Amino acid sequence: MAMGETIKSEKVMKRNVKNIIFDLGCVLVGLDKQRCVRAFEQIGAGDVASYVRDHRTADLFFDIEIGQMSTEEFCDEVRRMSRCKAGNEDIVWAWNQLLSGIPDEKKQRLVELKKEHRLFLLSNTNDMHWQKCATDFFPYHNLGVNDYFEDVYLSYMLQLTKPDPKIFETVLRRSQLQAAETLFIDDVKENCESAARLGIQVLHETTGNDWIKGW
Repeated sequence: MAMGETIKSEKVMKRNVKNIIFDLGCVLVGLDKQRCVRAFEQIGAGDVASYVRDHRTADLFFDIEIGQMSTEEFCDEVRRMSRCKAGNEDIVWAWNQLLSGIPDEKKQRLVELKKEHRLFLLSNTNDMHWQKCATDFFPYHNLGVNDYFEDVYLSYMLQLTKPDPKIFETVLRRSQLQAAETLFIDDVKENCESAARLGIQVLHETTGNDWIKGW
């Protein structure tokens, strides 16, 4: 399959799919932008809240996703931008309010899918969000992140972000995956298009639950 194929969300067909690569935000973890906005306003960082409200990814948020800014530097920049005196703990708390958790139904579905597929995670994210997810959201009964996924690929560690094709090439190479046998699930159309150009099958997630309903 040379160009990859977009699989209809209402009917995910197992067309020689041996590997599934999941996005994190919206696909697995719920996002609550308004709660995050309120949290930043609550700690006195209203200027940063406007970044979240307007979904601006330049500068501050991009730098932490690409691994060019540490958590400490992020907190310093939040204080500088908003002229607030909030401590690091409060700033990290406010930023993590964007994440609303992973339903047990999704974690159970990952367990079931892993019986017949190799599962991977590929996310544009930062250390603060990832630690929150790994510690508070992925645990299920006696399971953790490494029990669902064979490998986890995170933008801040790779210093690459979707939709750059290099990030998909990295995943395919490191995990020794054949593009035509791999399904990539993401809520961002541009990310899906980039993966498809490499011959990867893609599912453009539209509700957060399409991938569950389709199997």
